[in-house]
Amino acid sequence: MTDHFCQEFSELEKEIFYKVVFSRRDVRKNFIEKKIEDKILIKILKAAHHAPSVGFSQPWNFILIKDEIIRKDIKNSFLNERLKDFNLLENDKVKQKKYLELKLEGILESDINICVTYDHNRFGPFVIGRMTIEEAGIYSVCCAIQNLWLASRVEGIGVGWVSILNNSDLRKILNLPENIKPIAYLCLGFVDEFNDSPDLEKSNWLKRLDLKDTIFFEKWNENTNIHWDSFKSLFQYNC
Repeated sequence: MTDHFCQEFSELEKEIFYKVVFSRRDVRKNFIEKKIEDKILIKILKAAHHAPSVGFSQPWNFILIKDEIIRKDIKNSFLNERLKDFNLLENDKVKQKKYLELKLEGILESDINICVTYDHNRFGPFVIGRMTIEEAGIYSVCCAIQNLWLASRVEGIGVGWVSILNNSDLRKILNLPENIKPIAYLCLGFVDEFNDSPDLEKSNWLKRLDLKDTIFFEKWNENTNIHWDSFKSLFQYNC
């Protein structure tokens, strides 16, 4: 291993890292007509490909999509699934209206779409660490997606995860083999700005939980252990 990877990070580098993490956004709008250079796209994909994976299985693939016809087919799947979600809110007309006002994808507006998939069969049936927790392979793909997202943010590129899609539609449109599972459909493109907070938070759809409300000590729902008092006192300053 080279000194480049062994060295400690400077305080400035640490600050930059946290800035990237805290300024990452799920982008569905604000895309501008600026092409992502191939060399930048390769850097982003390389970052994704260097994510940790269970048993070093690297079970991901990245399907790069620019074709307008394919993207329109994907958009139609989104519209159909959004209508189903809309109908689930039929007893709450206020929330129905608010739901329709939300911009939840940028399939056609973004420069490129990427479908990230999971290959359960890569490197054979035995994968170290996956035999007990089968879902660990999917978790690995999610690590790659996070790497891709953060690398994109560093390059000034917005990423939007379109989760309102039918996987059966994706299989058909993208010719996915039976053993390949679509995990994420992402829209990438330069944007005119990154919002200071997530869209769903800004629209008052939901709010971010306080960190202190997501942490237990030693066991589930335990928060009274006296040995953690000094740690707990930091919440009022950093949460």
